[in-house]
Amino acid sequence: MSGKSIGNYPVTYKHHILFWVIYFIFNTLRWGSYYDDYDYSLKSNIIGFPIHMALTYFNIYFLMPKFVFKKKYITYAILMLLSLYAMLNVKFYLTYYLLSTNVWPEGPEAIDTLTFNYGVQMMLGELYVISFVTAIKITIDWLREHSMLHELEKRQLATELRFLRSQVSPHFFFNTLNNIYSLSLTKSDKAPEVILKLSELMRYLLYATDKRKQKLRKEIECIQNYIDLERIRFDDSLEVDVEISGDLDGKVIAPMLLMPLIENSFKHGASQNIGQMKISLNIKVEGDFLYFELTNNIPKEKGKSTLPTRSGGIGLSNVRKRLELGYPAEDYELRLEEKNNNFNVLLKLRVSKK
Repeated sequence: MSGKSIGNYPVTYKHHILFWVIYFIFNTLRWGSYYDDYDYSLKSNIIGFPIHMALTYFNIYFLMPKFVFKKKYITYAILMLLSLYAMLNVKFYLTYYLLSTNVWPEGPEAIDTLTFNYGVQMMLGELYVISFVTAIKITIDWLREHSMLHELEKRQLATELRFLRSQVSPHFFFNTLNNIYSLSLTKSDKAPEVILKLSELMRYLLYATDKRKQKLRKEIECIQNYIDLERIRFDDSLEVDVEISGDLDGKVIAPMLLMPLIENSFKHGASQNIGQMKISLNIKVEGDFLYFELTNNIPKEKGKSTLPTRSGGIGLSNVRKRLELGYPAEDYELRLEEKNNNFNVLLKLRVSKK
């Protein structure tokens, strides 16, 4: 219990007051029915409850943080016993002088002195109250800490996903600008068309990558624009087969999730190959899932490129990390394999709206 409103489990002073009022009424009715004397029960609880509250708050806000949380258990136990003994004396004399000389009406006989049995019963009763309130405090603290930890994990996840998405865009633009650089060296007439395609891609990236999910159709249009750029760059030396089937409407995907896979096939397949280059892309939607299959031939001999050396390695690891952070394990399956001198990427991904 705390005097502040924190996290998703706020506990204010109003909650403290409400708790003690309800507990006071409950206790008054309980012992009033037991004594068959509600007036005595009311007066007894008026005396007892300030003691309950003082000991309870002393325990949860001083003794526990100071000793229990620091694993000083023996010191804590000694101070708790001393506190209970002090409570016992205060309650006995207040009851004796303000309420009744029979300080233990529920006991086996009338008591007007501080006896051992009376002391044990009062201390155990007080310990019950302290334990009850402390349990509530610990439960609320645990719920608050769990909630804050969950919120922190969500924020860390969102931050990491934003970082990964921002990692995609510069890497993609870097490689595309290299394409324009290559065409400009040869003063190709294709350069204006490439710039136009690039502007369409930039528009998509500006408005799509801030969203957690994007329409699948938009993502595929982005991929097609990128492939068109690469077709212009490689001309007749590149053969790209693209097949898209299934119902794309109403399907969503993490933006720029597939692009690094496409880019990787050109980077490590087409750009390093000599002679005829082939890339095959098959995108199929069946039910709630997207089936993505990408194949490029593995370079037999690395050619000399006029392009500046490009940094690699972040594409596939980026996709893996984004899948891990953005999708439950049962919603995707990614396989990479080399077979018959080809590099294959196979991805099964849930694209239905949940």
